[in-house]
Amino acid sequence: MPRNLKDYLLISLKGMGMGAADVVPGVSGGTIAFITGIYEELINSIKSINGSAIKLILQLKIKDFWKAINGNFLSALTFGIFVSFLSLAKLIKYFLAEQPILIWSFFFGLIVASAIVIAKKITEWKLRTIIALFLGIAIAYFVTVVTPAETPSSYWFLFLSGALAICAMILPGISGAFILLLLGKYEFILNAISSFKLDVIAIVGAGAVIGLLSFSNLLSWLLKKYHNMTIALLAGFMIGSLNKVWPWKETVSTFIDRHGIEKPLLQANILPNTFEQILGQDSELIFAIVLAIAGFLLIWIMEKFSPESKSN
Repeated sequence: MPRNLKDYLLISLKGMGMGAADVVPGVSGGTIAFITGIYEELINSIKSINGSAIKLILQLKIKDFWKAINGNFLSALTFGIFVSFLSLAKLIKYFLAEQPILIWSFFFGLIVASAIVIAKKITEWKLRTIIALFLGIAIAYFVTVVTPAETPSSYWFLFLSGALAICAMILPGISGAFILLLLGKYEFILNAISSFKLDVIAIVGAGAVIGLLSFSNLLSWLLKKYHNMTIALLAGFMIGSLNKVWPWKETVSTFIDRHGIEKPLLQANILPNTFEQILGQDSELIFAIVLAIAGFLLIWIMEKFSPESKSN
């Protein structure tokens, strides 16, 4: 059925939701696409940007090319994503600096709810599915423990970071921002976006485009051939990643970055009361619990009223 302007505005709003999800290291844009009923169309549209589509451009058949790649859908969605990126980057940067406990608590709730939403998509629990779940948990936990805080800022690494982050963005379960966090490039790229550093944005963007085009076919194949195992692995990855976003941490060691600023190198998760005893700061436990519940309910409500849930 042909879409009208209202339909494309709604797609842009869903894109804004995806962008908002991937700005924060909490829930993935792929999860938002999944629970708002556009995931399959998104993957198929990205897959359609292939050799045949490029051939249409070379033949100057622009209208046919646009139709082949579902251009109206992709452009409306992309617009919404970039609006979120540009508008939320400074806001998230502010909260990470000024209210880290509260915002990490909100992210914690987002991830817990997202893991549950993703796990509900598993249609049959077999031994291999359970193994995939625990493998995902183990891999994610291990990565959060061993990832260094400082990584190169050269163009090749920024290109790689963009490619890996965008792949995570279309996965229903892994946050692109969380991948950047693990790679030590989350704040760096967030600062680049908020200050419009065009060279960094261009390199990361180029990596994102290449990664997106090359990964969409693999993802589609995995979900078709090994759907339950793939979903279980992604759910496990999210559960294991909770170690990274636990709000209360004790800094074990620090390092001086290239700008001469002292930053945490190794941090250990601690309980709220231990946080107050060691650091002499308010753990903000009540507000943290409220925000964690709010994050959980946000995903639960979105899933509850998604087109897929209504159809079921």
